[in-house]
Amino acid sequence: MAHTDRTSIRFRLNDQTVELAGFAPDLTLLDWLRLDRRLTGTKEGCAEGDCGACTVLVGRIDNGLLSYETVNACIRLVGSLDATHVVTVEYLNRPDGELSAVQQAMVDNHGSQCGFCTPGIVASLHALWLAEPNPSEADIERQLQGNLCRCTGYEPIVKAAIAAAATIPDADNDRLVAAYDATTEALAGFADGASVTIEHERGTSFVPGDLDDLAALYAAHPKATIVAGSTDVGLWVTKHMRDISPVIHIGHLEELKQISINDAGITLGAGVSYTSARGALVSLFPQMAELWDRIGGEQVRNMGTVGGNIANGSPIGDTPPPLIALGASVTLRKGSSRRTLPLADFFIEYGKQDRQPGEFVESIFVPALAEDAFFAVYKISKRRDEDISALCGAFHVVTDAEGVVGSARIAFGGMAGTPKRAAAIEAALTGQPWSWDTIQAARLALADDYQPLSDWRASADYRMLTAQNLMIRFFLETCGAPARIERHPALAEA
Repeated sequence: MAHTDRTSIRFRLNDQTVELAGFAPDLTLLDWLRLDRRLTGTKEGCAEGDCGACTVLVGRIDNGLLSYETVNACIRLVGSLDATHVVTVEYLNRPDGELSAVQQAMVDNHGSQCGFCTPGIVASLHALWLAEPNPSEADIERQLQGNLCRCTGYEPIVKAAIAAAATIPDADNDRLVAAYDATTEALAGFADGASVTIEHERGTSFVPGDLDDLAALYAAHPKATIVAGSTDVGLWVTKHMRDISPVIHIGHLEELKQISINDAGITLGAGVSYTSARGALVSLFPQMAELWDRIGGEQVRNMGTVGGNIANGSPIGDTPPPLIALGASVTLRKGSSRRTLPLADFFIEYGKQDRQPGEFVESIFVPALAEDAFFAVYKISKRRDEDISALCGAFHVVTDAEGVVGSARIAFGGMAGTPKRAAAIEAALTGQPWSWDTIQAARLALADDYQPLSDWRASADYRMLTAQNLMIRFFLETCGAPARIERHPALAEA
């Protein structure tokens, strides 16, 4: 294991350099900002990454370029901040102290009432303002998925975002643009490849210097909690008060954030965020676009990782069903050894994966679709946006020239203790004509594959009936028939 090079993390907070040591492994960014730094513009609402009142910007250098993303400070752990720039709402006004374009537009368009959620909304819109010079209404709505407005309503907020776009960010009207070169130089100096160990009476935080350092650390501390985006682990802290020490932070490791595409398919490093993965995945699998945009809100997608969604083994994770249906495989690493197995075999039973002590998910490979393949994924949840799946179904069927099913891969989440293939349905489809009669017969085999449970998200009967209906929807869509409710244009204008 690499020796400890540093006992503190270094980052920028607004216009100050911070060197922080001796903090607890479960210290959240929100608590540190409010209690230690008295930056109380950032609020606590849900403490689970849903409401967005805690939204701040975090900048990091990726591939030589400094970029800013919104994150939920309530579940972001301080130990993950090494070599970043944390920006709170107090720092988003103009260099001359006047309101920023976004803040002024919120005032002009009456986009705020109580002010509790407004700081997070301003932070989210500021990130959009920096990144997108001409946002569509859909862009704005997607940016605000993770921000709850309790008072005003979104219409004036959307108008404010459109109005702000008329002003182009530059060094005269935005502090982040004005300090871009200086911030880039500072963060590059912080990212020295050192291995960091933070000791506290409540436990230890590790920030490995590189991937080999991570492998050595995890082999030496196989019971450690690996934290990439903390969209799950953060709730262990804020809701369950769990002891997560020791913690190994991996969200900064460039080796785990690589994406490569070739004729065979796409390989994602385990640390690739949902936001970073979207473009590449949707280019190969456009059927995944709608699902991807319903994974949490923008802040969660910026923080959460595909590898983390797989490694935690949740039976209702959004990504395993479509990846299993596509025939994905996962590469695991322990020390210097690696092994690859089908993703479907990684999940053994509830709370148990095929992962040895000290072994972690390093990458995921997803094969390309055949040109004549049918593929779709559907998420069912109580709320459309920012909600956990009641169930998620993914379907991948290949037929021959005569319309006979040559192969079928079908997987569901939320129907068993793990994300699981529907072996009985696949057997009922294979070798049969892709027809209405085949689907009607095959969907009854769901009862042989799954015995779903009832919980607060859905009853067992609802899950079974809905899963069967999703099979019908998939078949109808492969035939070009309408299979979903669409708002009629005339009614939408009324």
